[in-house]
Amino acid sequence: MTACNRTVLLPCNVTNLQEKNSKVMFVTWKKQGKVIFSFDGARQETFIDPTVPSAKLASEMDLPNGNASLILNSAQADVGNYSCEVTESNREGETRVELRNRSVVSCGEENTPTPKERCGSWFLLVERAIIIALLFLVIILCSAQLSVLALKYEKKVGLILGVAIFTVAAVVGTVLFVQDGYTAQNQAGLGLIVVPAVILVPLQYFMFGIVFDSLPQATFVLIGLEILGYIVAVVGFALCVSACPPLHGSVLIAGLAIMAIATLLSLAYVFIMGPRMKDHPRPGKAVEEPLNDAKGVMLE
Repeated sequence: MTACNRTVLLPCNVTNLQEKNSKVMFVTWKKQGKVIFSFDGARQETFIDPTVPSAKLASEMDLPNGNASLILNSAQADVGNYSCEVTESNREGETRVELRNRSVVSCGEENTPTPKERCGSWFLLVERAIIIALLFLVIILCSAQLSVLALKYEKKVGLILGVAIFTVAAVVGTVLFVQDGYTAQNQAGLGLIVVPAVILVPLQYFMFGIVFDSLPQATFVLIGLEILGYIVAVVGFALCVSACPPLHGSVLIAGLAIMAIATLLSLAYVFIMGPRMKDHPRPGKAVEEPLNDAKGVMLE
């Protein structure tokens, strides 16, 4: 089985049944010698071990045709040796199956007409590395931009809180996302990586507002680029979260890459243009001084 399996099919097929009647058949499945499932056709009774409550015959209707295969949820299917014993009247037979974990590049069969699909972990290792690297690159660039503001301006408490929330969500999301398998935890982790990134849009707007008295057109272009990257990333997340292997993982990566580029350009713009725009005193102070002077003249 691979990480993409929701269920596991343990094959067991009898090729020489004579009566082909499930009422004279008895099926027993064992794991490491312990009975985990049995079906008594004469009594129409089924025994299921509590450790594998999902165990069931692949098709009870096909049992008279020799199909005694067993289906388990992948979360309950431990790797190891399984045995299938089938009895028909006074005839019996046994087959053994070894269940293994497999991480492969393709899950399709060699002779199938459909193209092979990637399988193994939910995302390939290189894809996971790129997603996490882009995420923390955005955090680093955003923190660097905040540091530039902190050196010159005082209004930074709310911005620090926003970056901190995004960072915490990113760390928790990364811990859940990097785990092997395709589970709700992996999906939640990817969601914590992508969805909270929306914080960066208003965050970027407020950082520009601190630096510039009136926002230049270039800042709106950069904010628009940030929004575009977020939308692309969310679309990629929606395409990936419901499929294993993930569909269009490159869309998610492209969205995060656009956000990283927008954040880098914003940092460069603030670093280069900020000092030119606000080296002079703030407008409030410039107005205050003439008023004070005028008040002094009137008192004289």
